[in-house]
Amino acid sequence: MAREMAHSSEIEHSSAVDTYKTFTGPDQPMWINGEPVESTTGEWRDVLNPARRGSVITRVPAAGVEDVNLAVAAAKAAFPGWRSTHFSERARALSLIADEIEARADDFSRLTSLDTGNALRTQARPETTALVSLFRYFAGVAGEVKGVTLPAGDNQLQYTRREPLGVVAAILPWNSPLMIAGFKVPAALAAGNTVVLKAADDAPLTILLLAAVCNKYLPKGVLNALTGRGSLIGSALADHPDVDKVSFTGSTEVGRTVAKQAGQRLAHMSMELGGKNPNIVFPDGVDDQLLDGLLLASRFTRQGQSCTAGSRLFLHEDIYDEVLGSLVDKLGSLVVGDPLDEASDMGAVINQKQFDAIDQYMVEGRESKDMSVALGGTAPSSGPLTEGFYHVPTVFSGGRNEFRLAREEIFGPVLVAIPWKTVDEVVAMANDSHYGLAAFVWSHNLDNALNTAHRLEAGWVQVNQGGGQVAGQSYGGYKQSGLGREVSLEGMLEGFTQIKQINVKLRA
Repeated sequence: MAREMAHSSEIEHSSAVDTYKTFTGPDQPMWINGEPVESTTGEWRDVLNPARRGSVITRVPAAGVEDVNLAVAAAKAAFPGWRSTHFSERARALSLIADEIEARADDFSRLTSLDTGNALRTQARPETTALVSLFRYFAGVAGEVKGVTLPAGDNQLQYTRREPLGVVAAILPWNSPLMIAGFKVPAALAAGNTVVLKAADDAPLTILLLAAVCNKYLPKGVLNALTGRGSLIGSALADHPDVDKVSFTGSTEVGRTVAKQAGQRLAHMSMELGGKNPNIVFPDGVDDQLLDGLLLASRFTRQGQSCTAGSRLFLHEDIYDEVLGSLVDKLGSLVVGDPLDEASDMGAVINQKQFDAIDQYMVEGRESKDMSVALGGTAPSSGPLTEGFYHVPTVFSGGRNEFRLAREEIFGPVLVAIPWKTVDEVVAMANDSHYGLAAFVWSHNLDNALNTAHRLEAGWVQVNQGGGQVAGQSYGGYKQSGLGREVSLEGMLEGFTQIKQINVKLRA
């Protein structure tokens, strides 16, 4: 058995944290079968502060395969009782969880900033708000897991049941862990499934806090949370014969591996993967709201660490210089700094590996004979920003769609501006990608806007707005950006239930 922790299961309130000092909280436990536990390995992993290189926030268990087995066994044992629970009781539990998250929004938001490097005001608080909204939404639709009755005559009762899949392994990324957990956990629970959460290696703390709150209101084993290397325990979850569904969010590269593992045993799966998303601006789309919309769509306030970032900026040649100049001015005014500082618009990228990867793309952009640096282009080399993994907003002008910077997901605050002339040309460039997650179209001509939106090979298209996902809408990608849909009733039914047909012959 996994060993129970002796200290409190709650992560301490962090409102007084000074980013320029090391926060040393207690070791944080995982959650298996309703209990805070260490790993069976006895090993721990440091959680590092992205805003302070080398600074350790706290430690979390380094789970092993045996911990995966314990968590899955707990979820499997809890499944019959949870699936049989009346939907109103499941809805009540989700609502109570939402209420506590909302009451502790400051705890969740500050811990998110500390954990991920995302700025408190622009990213962490909205992420917490989204999590609350998603729990409440799925509580509201828990009773919509319905079947249908077929008109088969008076001597036949033919009907379908939508039944939960069983044990769901939810594998989470580090860029927006709370929001992505909100895409998966309440939908899976509302439909009657049990869950094993795999927290991201680099940002596990908010997920452990979420697990602590959930376990106050859920039966033992219904929600479990593991920490540790994804290559070990993520792989073990994908391979586990008692995991009925794998729900993964992360890179396309890792997603292929996870899908192959789960597919070999014909497990259910959904994949929300990478993106290289087009921002298409028509000449008639320029107004006072455009720049704010492009800022949102570019996800610069999340340091570009978003699979929905509109990182390919297609500007019509007639307004190219005007819009690019104004956008550069706006992006150049963003405050990059301490994630916990209310003044910061942008925080830090997650770790050294990601920092270096972004830097290499910047080097390539600076050395290009065709592109020029319109903004940024180099990481800070002096001053307080060198104390963390900080990059500044970067815009390259004169790009072409075939350039590597316009084809690969950088996952950093890097925008490539590309001119276009005709609608057919820009649609062809936008679709010339193996990704197909998100897209943004800016035009006040309804024909231009909707015709273009309909032609784009992307699962989620926004017109004249650049915000994030909203509870109730179906979200997911085309092509190598993923499989399945989330955030909606349709996504819950498609992703977390299966249909059983029942035929009954009635006696005369």
